[in-house]
Amino acid sequence: MLREFPAPPRAAEFSELIKKRLEEVRTGGGTRETVTVDWNGQQLHVEVIDLPLGALYFNPGTHRIRAQRSHDAARDDLLEKDPWSAESQDYLRYLLQAKPTNPDLRDVEFDKLKDDLKAFGQNEPGLVTHHGVLVNGNTRAVALGEDGAQSMRVGVLPESFTWADIYAVELSLQLRQDQRRDYTFINRLLAMEEQAALGRTREQIAKEFRIKPATYDQARWILRTIKDLNDRSRSGGGATLRLVDWEAAQESLKELERLYIKLQPLDRDKAEILMEWRLAAILLDFSKTDIRHIDEDFLKQDYLGQTLPPHLTDGAVAAVSPAVSVPGLGLDVPAASAGVSAARALNDQILRAAAMKKAPDLTDSERAKAQELFDEARSAFDKAIDQAGRDGRVRKRKQMAPARLADACASIDQCVIEIVQARTSQSFDEEAFDEAVLKLRESLRKLAQQSGRGIPNPGDGVSWLLAAAAVEVTQ
Repeated sequence: MLREFPAPPRAAEFSELIKKRLEEVRTGGGTRETVTVDWNGQQLHVEVIDLPLGALYFNPGTHRIRAQRSHDAARDDLLEKDPWSAESQDYLRYLLQAKPTNPDLRDVEFDKLKDDLKAFGQNEPGLVTHHGVLVNGNTRAVALGEDGAQSMRVGVLPESFTWADIYAVELSLQLRQDQRRDYTFINRLLAMEEQAALGRTREQIAKEFRIKPATYDQARWILRTIKDLNDRSRSGGGATLRLVDWEAAQESLKELERLYIKLQPLDRDKAEILMEWRLAAILLDFSKTDIRHIDEDFLKQDYLGQTLPPHLTDGAVAAVSPAVSVPGLGLDVPAASAGVSAARALNDQILRAAAMKKAPDLTDSERAKAQELFDEARSAFDKAIDQAGRDGRVRKRKQMAPARLADACASIDQCVIEIVQARTSQSFDEEAFDEAVLKLRESLRKLAQQSGRGIPNPGDGVSWLLAAAAVEVTQ
């Protein structure tokens, strides 16, 4: 749901300053600058003024860094309790210049923005509420502040605007296609979830985000999965994965959703097992090309079962439950299959290890133990994926020749249709066709020569080809 923040300190004082600046602009007689924003389907023209940069507040509700706030749980908790304190505002400033996929690092895109502002100045004004909270331009404000700027040009939203109006304006600005920096992957998912919580239909949200309804469904599935995984990663010491930990997994998660939706109606157990294994591979930092090897053949050949160390598989088997009791009814219903339960239990171990590796409050021995489990799991997956990849390349080579011949058959079938059409229109070129048939004859001779080698008992198809080639030779 939308968070309603209290007014910041000195809100009334700042509102008076804004009113005076607006009045000065209106009575000054010069050209008045305005900026147009979309608000609830209509265009709103607001006036632009200069305001002291140091007095503006970063927006604690901005979607731009919503997922990144989970980077530091203690600072995020303080931000939730007191968004206007100096410590909370410093945390927002830090996140706005940090790399979205790894907030420990500074974002190179932020430095590019900073250089652009230094070279060309502020081309577009930001947006601010009557209380001095930045609705648009938070990142620019950080960049300007680092360069020593004392003021910032901002459009002033109407005094009557609520936080719901503020969120709507921010979202409409972000979804314009001329924005320099898009929402990150997870922040975009969170923005969609927020719109759904407001009662918008999937069609309305898809239209607003300029995507297809099916893409919106995929986004909601991915966010639900991520939240479930974060809950499952919680260890006894309180360590847990964060939303920001999934920022770099966008393409792999999308491919996983497509695979799961395809398999789930046909074989739910297979879909669940492959989902758990692929999610584990994402956590273990495998590339999307490697993760693609975790498919139906990967499961059928049991590549992972051959490489997992015994203590990881033993822990997974121990977690399997034969039945689930329904509270209040006194009934037991079948639990997930042993394969699904084992895959889920294995992934739970990897989830907790991944969370504990990054937890700041654990002892060195706890962190080392988590790292050891993580490394063992990664080594097992690496060997399994490597073997699956090599076997897959062999299968591909085996299937190339039949696939080529199938394509040739389809081309010949199309050729029959085109011969009929050409003769109907009296445009058939018999000489060119005769030359093409001679090339086909030569190609079939070569195919017969290679097909007959090393096959003591050829099938009906190859036998026919060899017989046809033999007839051709005798003639």
